[in-house]
Amino acid sequence: MQTLIVFCHLRWNFVYQRPQHLLSRLGSRWRVVLIEEPVTGQAEQRLERFSPAPGVEVWRPHVHGTAPGFHDDHISVLQKFVNEAIAQQKITDYWVWFYTPMAVPLAAELQPRGIVYDCMDELTLFKNAPRQLVQRENVLFKEADLVFTGGPSLYRSKKDRHPSVHCFPSSVDAAHFAQVERDHPLQAELPRPRLGYCGVIDERINMQLIEAMATAHPEWQLIMVGPVVKIDPMGLPRHANIHWLGQQGYQDLPSFICGWDVCLMPFALNEATRFISPTKMLEYMACGRPSVSTPIRDVVEPYGHVVSIAETPQEYIQACERILARSIDEQRAHAAELAQAIAKTSWDKTAQQMAQLIEQADRAKDAAEREAEGEDETLAKVA
Repeated sequence: MQTLIVFCHLRWNFVYQRPQHLLSRLGSRWRVVLIEEPVTGQAEQRLERFSPAPGVEVWRPHVHGTAPGFHDDHISVLQKFVNEAIAQQKITDYWVWFYTPMAVPLAAELQPRGIVYDCMDELTLFKNAPRQLVQRENVLFKEADLVFTGGPSLYRSKKDRHPSVHCFPSSVDAAHFAQVERDHPLQAELPRPRLGYCGVIDERINMQLIEAMATAHPEWQLIMVGPVVKIDPMGLPRHANIHWLGQQGYQDLPSFICGWDVCLMPFALNEATRFISPTKMLEYMACGRPSVSTPIRDVVEPYGHVVSIAETPQEYIQACERILARSIDEQRAHAAELAQAIAKTSWDKTAQQMAQLIEQADRAKDAAEREAEGEDETLAKVA
């Protein structure tokens, strides 16, 4: 196998998370082509191409239609773009990797050696989830050779639906978060204590919790880093001590996080958060910073011994208060526990283990093909 063709619902230049971490590493082993969902409402229909990382090329379709995502309205033009680009670049020896079942129809005319489904979220439970998602995921489970899941909760949910399901929870690039030279300019002038969150801001964030924290402690500076999507920005809590800083680059995250006294995972407990495995949790830990999370299962089970867990606004505020009251010795001891916890995982290890599974499956296909060819030759001689 020489090429990995990936269909993804997330843009490469969106929040830097699981797809970027894995594919940038797999790009050193194979050629990686990531096909994004289309940019809609465009005057010209075209396929934009660019290379954001060594070994990785992004194909970004531009279409006339206005329906979001890999919608049925776009399937025919997207198939044309993809098939023509694959033919032009003479890509013949490849696997297909899906991040969203909605892209399954785009592979109808392709002939991959194998198929991977990296199920990083339970997309069916997200706000505005397409009605075809469940049906297309059923098809994907039938056709995939390998299924990866983004955390233990998802693994338990999917493990009986396919014979080869593998759990690969969120990992971290610890070295990236260990190199911090200065406080980020956007927060450098803010007083302490600072309590911060980084990540997508959508229906999974408990806004009532943010409101309660800001109101109970006007002296706390709440720093919210990340893009606001699928919810009305006008509905965000607005107080002088809440700072909505928008999406920031992955390179800048360490200088934000290391300047926080408490890191926040203020997730709502709803359908959209039932199976999440937050990447930011390990990024907070890699910076040696304490964090407080609502009782998300994939936080509580593996990291409840080093992450404070609180459910109600009052409990959450009290957990933050306890962290802010710690002694220097307590802070150092906790930082050492965090370092020990994250030493067991890395995106490098995760990508390597995934690649090994793909290579094993690919070799098995080679062996099966050679065996079939041998049987055909034997039958021909007999005839």
